[in-house]
Amino acid sequence: MAAPTPLAMHDIWRVFRYLRFYPWHLTANILFNMLAVIANLFTFVMIVPFVEMLFGTAQPVAQLPPFSFDQQTLSVYLTYTLHSLQGKYGLWPCLLGIAAGYLSFSFLSNLCRYMAQFFIGPVRNGIVQRMRDDVYEKITILPVSYVNSRRRGDIISRMTNDLFDIEWGVLTSIISVGKDPINILVFAGTLVFISPRLFLYFLLVLPVSVWLIGLIGKSLRRNSAKGQASLGSLFAVLEESLAGVRAIKSFGQEHVRRVLFGKVNDDYARTMVRVAERRELSAPLSEVLITLGLVFILVLGGLAVMKGEILSSVFVLFVILFARLIPPVQSMVRVYNNLQKANAAATRFFEIMDADESIVEKPNAVRLAGFGEKIAYRGVSFAYQSDSGSELVYVLRDIDLVIPKGRTIALVGPSGAGKTTLVDLLPRFYDCTEGEILIDGHPLVDLNIDSLRAQVGLVSQNCILFNDTVANNIAFGRTDYSMEAVRQAARVAHADEFVEQMPQGYQTNIGDRGLTLSGGQRQRLSIARAVLKDPPILILDEATSALDTESEQVVQQAIEQLMQGRTSIVIAHRLSTIFRADEIVVMDKGRIVERGSHEQLMQLGGLYKKLVDMQSFR
Repeated sequence: MAAPTPLAMHDIWRVFRYLRFYPWHLTANILFNMLAVIANLFTFVMIVPFVEMLFGTAQPVAQLPPFSFDQQTLSVYLTYTLHSLQGKYGLWPCLLGIAAGYLSFSFLSNLCRYMAQFFIGPVRNGIVQRMRDDVYEKITILPVSYVNSRRRGDIISRMTNDLFDIEWGVLTSIISVGKDPINILVFAGTLVFISPRLFLYFLLVLPVSVWLIGLIGKSLRRNSAKGQASLGSLFAVLEESLAGVRAIKSFGQEHVRRVLFGKVNDDYARTMVRVAERRELSAPLSEVLITLGLVFILVLGGLAVMKGEILSSVFVLFVILFARLIPPVQSMVRVYNNLQKANAAATRFFEIMDADESIVEKPNAVRLAGFGEKIAYRGVSFAYQSDSGSELVYVLRDIDLVIPKGRTIALVGPSGAGKTTLVDLLPRFYDCTEGEILIDGHPLVDLNIDSLRAQVGLVSQNCILFNDTVANNIAFGRTDYSMEAVRQAARVAHADEFVEQMPQGYQTNIGDRGLTLSGGQRQRLSIARAVLKDPPILILDEATSALDTESEQVVQQAIEQLMQGRTSIVIAHRLSTIFRADEIVVMDKGRIVERGSHEQLMQLGGLYKKLVDMQSFR
């Protein structure tokens, strides 16, 4: 089995492209790492003269040979210099001088190491910060269909835990890659300079080591990918349980959900055990293989010393430097394995980043300054891919509809008729599969998306409120507002009566998704938000269907005030709320089957009359 190819690490290399934002930090980090390694090397080089002077292992040199840059000649010059200094100053002053040199190089090495870490700090944190910003921005611009077709827990897992694994892999790799290769090159180069033959013995075991570590890394990457997917499922079950806790309790499904969570949790734990086993195996294996090389060196180097082919002090230096070569090699092995794990996370991360932005704004998009004439649906059809991907499933077919400014259009029909999809096409939550929608003669695809959505206000059955104050929820997304404008919007929505009774009034925090409020109160805050936005086009999607009779009356009054002077599209199952609409459009199976006023449709005796009779019977 071959070791993984560089292409297998494609996604993690994309992460390293973020390094382009930090050229000066990286340059400074590499420079200080080089200085630290060189200073560290000299601390070990100082051991040779210390050993030779202390034990008198070097014989005096009668005559210096011609200078050349090789180990043997440098050893002769060093020995000559040591004996000259010892004869002039004595043994102990020379030893103290060597010790002072050792301390100086050690201090310089550690100072440079600190400076290297100082400059790399903003890089390792900045990369992950930029990735978080990028993926959040991507999520906000992806079409609604992308989010609806995936489990939110899995998306959250990709944006949190996967990013954490990427952060850990990138963090360790940046720190190690900035210094460990320099350590390996400097120390390996020094070992080759001291004794090429001894270093060659070590290289004999290197291919076996690389091959075995490659096998472990490939298995680690495969199990890490399974672990990330399992954690996504774990997050999804947890998120569903938190969102549906009332349903779980009311149907007595606590045990069933516990069993489901336990199964997913067990799968994740088993996978992560396999990941840990393979990750922890690589470091001991590499150490054993390197130690095997060291044993060869000790045996063969000892023979060379006995034959007089190398000085004992030089051999001691070789062994010490070789031992110093082991930690950076092990560190690079850990980096490789961390990158394998991070690559699995990066693959999931870039699945979001590479998702198709089906709602694309043209480079020269027209800004819509306002709404002046009409909305026109021309031959509009909408479809999505089936689960098998082999065919299109149509939700809307051949919709032709004109909505003049200032008119109220009601959409009715059985569930699944395509009413919500029809209105979701207007703010470009989706794009038409066929046909086009125009506002004042401008096709939606030619308009600037922000300017288009600025013309549309949405009040839906599922109120979207945030864990923030009442005022900030009403003024959601706006900074150019006054508290008086917020209060006025609340009064129009009949929300001021309960807001004023809250502990801090408009500064009261309403909790996660506004669950501290009743359904009617949440709906009125949603209406107040639309009032403050003051859009010329209003979409009301089942705005009162989930309310009790008393709350519905209050909310309906607020809606009627909101609709005054606006172009409104109303979706309602409770037909009593849309009798006064200018036109009622009846939909069934994705098509418009009837249209007209309430009286006209009742006289027609078709689907609309059937729906009214069914509700009247109830």
